[in-house]
Amino acid sequence: MLDDLRALVEFAQAGSIARAADRLFRTPSAITRQVQRLEAALGAELLDRSVKPPRLNSLGSRVLEQARDLLQRTEALKSLASRDAEPHGLLRIGLAHALAEGTLIEPIQALTEKYPKVRLRLSSELTSELFHRLLAGELDVAAVLLPEGKAAPPPLLTNIIASDRMEIVQGAAGNVDGDWKSLGRAPWVLNPPGCFLRASLIDRMERAGFTPRIAAEVHNMHMQLAFVQSGYGVGLLPARFIARNHSIDPVKVLRPPSFDLHRSVAMVRVGELGALGKAVELLAHGFRQLFEAADTPKPVTRHRKGAPANRRAARPRK
Repeated sequence: MLDDLRALVEFAQAGSIARAADRLFRTPSAITRQVQRLEAALGAELLDRSVKPPRLNSLGSRVLEQARDLLQRTEALKSLASRDAEPHGLLRIGLAHALAEGTLIEPIQALTEKYPKVRLRLSSELTSELFHRLLAGELDVAAVLLPEGKAAPPPLLTNIIASDRMEIVQGAAGNVDGDWKSLGRAPWVLNPPGCFLRASLIDRMERAGFTPRIAAEVHNMHMQLAFVQSGYGVGLLPARFIARNHSIDPVKVLRPPSFDLHRSVAMVRVGELGALGKAVELLAHGFRQLFEAADTPKPVTRHRKGAPANRRAARPRK
């Protein structure tokens, strides 16, 4: 019926069957059959054929208004589904709690600046709840953290975009050495049980022959950083988070032998997103840049015992 409605619209704009046929690259008889087929489908005549050339009757004029609206809506639907169209409409994004912090505002702002027709709705949840909302159709895409080598459960589609490097840290005034024996004696500020990062750390320490002494179980990076900075214990925090907060709350990074703990950053969705797919790709690119910058280990500054960290020995020139 859409083609028949399009023929009616072209007929009204062109003023005759012949000119409508030229505009649609069809024969006049084909346009005539389309108009007749539309009339049969609606059960009423749309043309006044008592005049030459025929013209729309009063009912045909009302049908024409609806036909134009329907064709415009159809084109909008095609644009929404086409990856070649400019992204527009509502994009519902979920963020895992561990990702919902200040650094991610930059790629989100970049998305809205490049695609001003996209409206964002952000929500932060536990990863399991984000998966549930994706499957329920309440979210279009979710940015989550997964154990390395793991993917979201099917039928969800997983796109690994970056790696989130973890660092062992202590307060600026801390005196814990960067070896497993010293870390085994130190108090720890970690996520509560159930966190795969905590499990990976404990496994690595136990393989070295030590067990961490848990002093606090906190499921919030800012609170963990505050505990570490106060000297309450050593902690395990993302490198990107440390880099962002270092100027405000400096910490010391400890790197024991063979310690290399990462988790995967992934964009998870149910299916194709049409035109919004390009917006998601831009968001993923921005996230990737942030994590790649933070994933480059910075050198750990060490000072000689007994020498003040802010004093350099001056040697007289001969």
